[in-house]
Amino acid sequence: PCRAGHYAQLHKKILHSLGYGVDIIVFEPPRLYPLDFLYNIQRLNPNRLSYRSIYECIRRAWRKLQALDNLEKLTHVVRPREITRGTTTRTYGRVLEWIDRAYTLREIEEAERAALKALQKVPQDPTRDVLRVGIVGEIYVLLEPASNLEIEETLGNLGVEVERSMFLTGWTRDNTWAETTEGLTIREAALPYLPELLGGHGRDSIGNTVLYAKRGFDGVIQLAPFTCIPEIVARTILPQVSREHGIPVLTFFLDEQTGKAGMTTRLEAFVDLMRRQRMLRRAGKFRPDGAALPC
Repeated sequence: PCRAGHYAQLHKKILHSLGYGVDIIVFEPPRLYPLDFLYNIQRLNPNRLSYRSIYECIRRAWRKLQALDNLEKLTHVVRPREITRGTTTRTYGRVLEWIDRAYTLREIEEAERAALKALQKVPQDPTRDVLRVGIVGEIYVLLEPASNLEIEETLGNLGVEVERSMFLTGWTRDNTWAETTEGLTIREAALPYLPELLGGHGRDSIGNTVLYAKRGFDGVIQLAPFTCIPEIVARTILPQVSREHGIPVLTFFLDEQTGKAGMTTRLEAFVDLMRRQRMLRRAGKFRPDGAALPC
């Protein structure tokens, strides 16, 4: 039911109808179609680089992706604790340039170490009472800040530590070569609510929500493109997960009409709800059956 798999063919048809002889190359997971993967690599290799050279290019690119994901994860921890708002975001923008300029594996590793140190040096208040929120949903709106209106930065500025359920390196690892035990755990967590794969990342959204609840997170936010069928199915199940596990869930379906001001208002209300719920938990007055948040 996910439309993403049809985009390449649709783009090809539109471009050809406009008179552009564009060749659309679609990569499938190498573990499923190894020969097609190698064939597509050669189609993108007009200079006829050796397989060893191609491997080294992929290796460097992979190492950069790892460095970028590690830096982004650290910003999610530092931003809600920073003393001066905006320091983490400015530092992050600066250190990204260091990673961009690095070329060799050694340069990438040195740039990553320096970048991590720079982010760790951002002045923080370690005593601050920080909420923890897990973010689940469809891959594109999870990974692309422009599509989700920088929701992670907004939450950080509201004093919330974010943990995103998906990063590019993790998704690539699980979908390129072999599935990890982490992926199996997510599937097992979703099994009581959704035993069948429905396409996209709907089952992952449910499984990750269950796991976040078991890890003691204060809330979960689901992000999805407007009319995304797998996430719509997940959205209908998440209220039950919320009630049974005592964790509030907020859903955003995003399109070009979504405004940042409206999103920020809903996030502020969600943060207030989570703070009150945490206060009730500490006072021993929290009722799990009242945890579901209609959104």
